[in-house]
Amino acid sequence: MSSEAAFEVIGWRDGHIIALDQTALPHDIRMLHLTTVGELVDAIGRLAIRGAPVLGAAGALGVALAARQAEQDGWDAARLDAAVKQIAEARPTAVNLRREAEAAAAVIPQGAAAVAAAALATVATTVAASHQMSERGARYLRERCGPAPLRVETHCNTGSLACLGWGTALGVIRALNNSEALAHVLVDETRPLLQGARLTCWELGQLAIEHYLLADAAGPFLISQGLVDAVVVGADRVAANGDVANKIGTYSLALAAQQARIPFVVVVPESTIDPATPDGGQITVERRAEDEVTHVLGVPAAPDGTRALNYAFDITPAALVTAIITESRVIEP
Repeated sequence: MSSEAAFEVIGWRDGHIIALDQTALPHDIRMLHLTTVGELVDAIGRLAIRGAPVLGAAGALGVALAARQAEQDGWDAARLDAAVKQIAEARPTAVNLRREAEAAAAVIPQGAAAVAAAALATVATTVAASHQMSERGARYLRERCGPAPLRVETHCNTGSLACLGWGTALGVIRALNNSEALAHVLVDETRPLLQGARLTCWELGQLAIEHYLLADAAGPFLISQGLVDAVVVGADRVAANGDVANKIGTYSLALAAQQARIPFVVVVPESTIDPATPDGGQITVERRAEDEVTHVLGVPAAPDGTRALNYAFDITPAALVTAIITESRVIEP
């Protein structure tokens, strides 16, 4: 893999959106060509397009797509507003999606071409921010943990696939590796959709970074055994008080890290911090289809009729967070 991903995670081509179908990885590299708002919303809903910064880019590009459809098909303002709302609400927890969709919608009076230009600027900003927070996060961990190569645990997927550029948490890991400050990475499988096993392991393999896959429940125990020097994760939303919404399974890692007295670091762009949400109790936690839990990658794993509670995210209180790293600052709640 080159300094950037060897594929385009999301982009704009000839008036439509192209996106890497992340449900097909790691066994197939499949590109989606999305020509309608409905196709985009479906791709977001089934996690073919995922990761907070990528969802922000998708929100902006989706509004560009809607504006183009409106011009071509003669939509009235109410129909266009409804399409923008549909995009913004496709995933309720990730603040980037709504924020970037609304920002792009503000450009609609200038015409579809102006909306597309604004959306592409959002993509470029996302890439640049990932490099800045990656270097800042790596520097923070080297200063806090010392010069010895670090054993880092991470959860879900936070690399180029989710965040463009180098990524957020995985971008920090990449920067540590480039400065020879990384021993290896412990990758949580990340149930129920296995984004860690399918996506993070794939990205680390492409980068030739040593890594080991863990069952989610094993992560806290390995921390307790002194086998982890730091936990580094991303987030889909950070409340104004520093509470963090991230993929389900993050909270247990934060508890274990506090008990073991190792850093628990959250790496996000500034756009993921939501000053309008006072604390984690005000974050809407998405509940997804039960069959994501009762089945594993489409294969039944539980008896017919088994019910499931499929919360996609959990909330980590600010008191358990050592630092939040963005492209412009380090916040120590």
